[in-house]
Amino acid sequence: MKRSLAILSLLILAACGADGEPVRPTASSSVTMSSSGVSVGTAVGLRRGPFSLALGMGS
Repeated sequence: MKRSLAILSLLILAACGADGEPVRPTASSSVTMSSSGVSVGTAVGLRRGPFSLALGMGS
């Protein structure tokens, strides 16, 4: 968990544009209902031009 928070902190710092042109942050979440139950997923990431980086959690 601490590693995920450290990575998220670095992504936020890069997104603010302190080192050059800012990159676009992205976020998404999903809730899926099926006969076996409900599952929730979340992802955050950064996009700059054709490149993107995302970190996701959920089932």
